[in-house]
Amino acid sequence: MLIDPVFAQHASPVPFTATRFQPPAWPLSALTDTVDAVVISHNHYDHLDEPSIRQLARGGAVFLVPLGVGEQLTAWGIAADRVIELDWWDSHALGRLTLTATPAQHFSGRGLTDRNKTLWASWVAAGTAGAVFFSGDSGYGPHYRAIGEALGPFDLTFIENGAYSTNWPFVHHFPEQAVQAHRDLRGRLMVPVHWGMFALGPHPWEEPAQRAAVEANRLGVDLLAPQIGQLLTIDGELPRERWWDKLAPTR
Repeated sequence: MLIDPVFAQHASPVPFTATRFQPPAWPLSALTDTVDAVVISHNHYDHLDEPSIRQLARGGAVFLVPLGVGEQLTAWGIAADRVIELDWWDSHALGRLTLTATPAQHFSGRGLTDRNKTLWASWVAAGTAGAVFFSGDSGYGPHYRAIGEALGPFDLTFIENGAYSTNWPFVHHFPEQAVQAHRDLRGRLMVPVHWGMFALGPHPWEEPAQRAAVEANRLGVDLLAPQIGQLLTIDGELPRERWWDKLAPTR
């Protein structure tokens, strides 16, 4: 399963803006025939990348998307029977997994005239061995406690933790809020995401990880720190090294 796969060099319709910091961990061509499902949280360019989706559609994957996003995919030539649209709290069985679209606090749009014409979502993947949560893009709110009560606890949470600003405080978490969201969800292990690929906020790139690590330590949250492309299993040795401090530029 791939979630919000973006293999493009830029997360923007305008060339040479929102440039990624590093190349993808794997070439997209190597994944095309091995992916069973592609899960999309919303239609912003840093989450829904047309070239990546078109390439993945050459394989046998199905596409799970929030309401309205399916029309975009079918316009790109993906057969309608391979696109599953879900409203919040709707579920779809995929083999031994159940995928559920859950609430998020964000917005959508790819142009000047389509703001909020499609839904955005967080996602839960639950199976017989446990459950995983992915926040998508979201500000902090009471939806996390509701999701945790309804579908938790979670073995692993991937929580958005970047692109924040006091100019848009309700659509992206501040790092301390990301840690609290994990607690509201009744998560066991937390991986902060959405901070290391594109410069989409006014903060230094390493700041989200640094602040989240401090808050996680204060509250006793088990925060994992896999490096880009690193494989991990939650029943194996867990990555906890704060490697970003070694890469942060001197300011």
